[in-house]
Amino acid sequence: MTEPLFRDDAYRAECEARVTAITPEGGIVLDRTVFYPTGGGQPGDSGTLSWDGAECWIVTAVKGEAPGEIVHTPREGEPLPPVGATVRAALNWPRRHRHMRVHTALHLLSVIIPLPVTGGSINHEKGRLDFDMPDPLDDREGIEARLRELIGADHPVTTEWITDAELEANPGLVKTMAVKPPMGQGRVRLVRIGAGEGTIDLQPCGGTHVRSTAEVGAVSLGKIEKKGKQNRRVTVLIDA
Repeated sequence: MTEPLFRDDAYRAECEARVTAITPEGGIVLDRTVFYPTGGGQPGDSGTLSWDGAECWIVTAVKGEAPGEIVHTPREGEPLPPVGATVRAALNWPRRHRHMRVHTALHLLSVIIPLPVTGGSINHEKGRLDFDMPDPLDDREGIEARLRELIGADHPVTTEWITDAELEANPGLVKTMAVKPPMGQGRVRLVRIGAGEGTIDLQPCGGTHVRSTAEVGAVSLGKIEKKGKQNRRVTVLIDA
């Protein structure tokens, strides 16, 4: 397994790690990493691995074939560290931080539009959620204003864990229709926005988020598109 340091500290941008394997495709497996692997609509992180005066640019990270394994995908032609080497893994932090801002904004959007989510994705400029929404939105300006209000309220964003059994007993925590949170390891990670009675959102999520809603910054609504018979896609744009 690769220890996912980002899970407990999304702001950790570097770490030392040991190379445990090189995949047949040339991917690099480490014993621990700050790189988030593609999943849950969030792209894998990019950055560098450096060792003994050499450096390798990583274009993304993905989940490996073995349970809990994270594979770092190098740019074509990059040098590869030897198995057993100690490397310094460093994120492309500006890109990762934008992912964190967008991902948190989408959680807030799911609060404002309390409908089942049928899909979603983010990048460093925008994110979108697809909703089971037969009828068109009739208050675009109001939704945008409410989103900005929640961001400006500076709600704390924290994580916690519950057991698989606790999640099964509380199915209302899951907002996504097509994608279910990973279970089978005994516990599931929740992301909470707000605290105590002031909680405005609580849902399973393995992605990275900012510490408070204010850190999301300025946003605006992008396209609202009809996708299929009763799905509508709502896009959120973030400023630089």
